[in-house]
Amino acid sequence: MRGLNLDQLITFATVVEHAGFTEAASRLGLTQPAVSMQIRNLEERFGVRLVERVGKRALPTAAGRDLLPFIRRLRDEAEAATAAMGRHRAGQVGRVRIGTGATACIYRLPPLLTALRAAHPGLEIIVVTGNTPDILDGVEAGSLDLALVTLPAARAGLSIEPVCSEDLVCVGPRAPGNAPGGDGITPTALADGALILYERGGTMRAVIDGWFMAGGIQPRPSMELGNVEAIKNLVAAGLGRSVLPAVTVQGPGDCNRFAVQPLTPPLNRTLGLVLRRDKIPDPGVRAMVRAITNMR
Repeated sequence: MRGLNLDQLITFATVVEHAGFTEAASRLGLTQPAVSMQIRNLEERFGVRLVERVGKRALPTAAGRDLLPFIRRLRDEAEAATAAMGRHRAGQVGRVRIGTGATACIYRLPPLLTALRAAHPGLEIIVVTGNTPDILDGVEAGSLDLALVTLPAARAGLSIEPVCSEDLVCVGPRAPGNAPGGDGITPTALADGALILYERGGTMRAVIDGWFMAGGIQPRPSMELGNVEAIKNLVAAGLGRSVLPAVTVQGPGDCNRFAVQPLTPPLNRTLGLVLRRDKIPDPGVRAMVRAITNMR
């Protein structure tokens, strides 16, 4: 294929389809000498005559007739490629790979992804969950296009910008005498009982541990899990209390399962948008960035 020129092939096909150089030149927006030059260059490339003149008509030789089906397929593929790239340019199709934590995946992403899919029905969205360090590794390596992670987080080659904050609350089992709301609970009071916390190694756990240690307490959880729904089920079963984002216990049936108290002092986590500094985002990634930036 080296040196094979698609424009020359299309020019040849146009000459044959319209049986003349003048009509082909008009159709292609070229001069007749330019068309003649392209045909001559193509014939030199293959080493065979492709066009012969019969009176005033330009007709394909036997070699030219054999070449035409290949050109038609190439032209169809070129048009399909142009149309596909046009859809990418318009943000109608593409693929976005986003990394995030399990909690954000369950409670933050579904409405965002639903709206994004409605606006860009051809967009393929791949979601990968994990702890913040692992997700940052993925963005840095290019296996993920962007990420939504719990801050703080820092990498020299990454742009990390805060997008929203979530209040963290104490979540206990709903029981008589354990009404929702009420006064805030301190680290000392919360640690005086069984704790069910996020597993170690994640940024969320580091944020929670920092709150306890600022109150002079070293938390000693009886259970550590990486899945927020598993934590909720264990809390609802009366096996302990936890510290969770408030958004995780605001579902229709949660008020009947959990007693929720604010923390004293207040604690929140910040979610940040992560991108590689040197990445040129395609339309699909830009659409995802806009959706996350507008998240509340």
